Amino acid sequence: MGSATDSIDDALAAWLVQQRLFFVATAPLAADGHVNVSPKGLDSLRILDARTVAWLDLTGSGAETIAHLRENGRITLMFCAFDGPPRIVRIYGRGESMAPSDPEFAVLRPRFPEYPAARGIVRVRVDRVSQSCGYCVPEFTFVRDRDHLNAWWAEKGEVGAAAFRRKHNRHSIDGLPALDAD
Repeated sequence: MGSATDSIDDALAAWLVQQRLFFVATAPLAADGHVNVSPKGLDSLRILDARTVAWLDLTGSGAETIAHLRENGRITLMFCAFDGPPRIVRIYGRGESMAPSDPEFAVLRPRFPEYPAARGIVRVRVDRVSQSCGYCVPEFTFVRDRDHLNAWWAEKGEVGAAAFRRKHNRHSIDGLPALDAD
């Protein structure tokens, strides 16, 4: 039923980028800190090579993932098959968040669509990939991507987005530093 490896083969890479939704889990080092799980969607995931994945990080109401990665780098991505054969894939690794000012951001940015909410790219160096059955994951039918996020950020513009990030994305809920000031 279950299997594990240290890399992503071509067949798995093709399956991963077809998934419309994946989840990201991170945690601070402090035992009383908040574990975070975030859903990710839209056309934001890229498989860079057999040991590296990345996604375009879009501005949201918090910055837990960024703060946790800055503190300790630990990250897990989880993908579930909501249609087709049942399957769950977890990617474990060490992640880093790259801001637009990072030179590597400029190298990776052309691989992703233009989204007005883009605040960075998260890159994960894979050290373990596990697969399990997913027999209890329900089947769902994809209807469409929501356009709310892009419309909201397009209306805010760059100045409004920068102000939002300064107010809501500078620290995690546990007070860890996340985004630097714009």
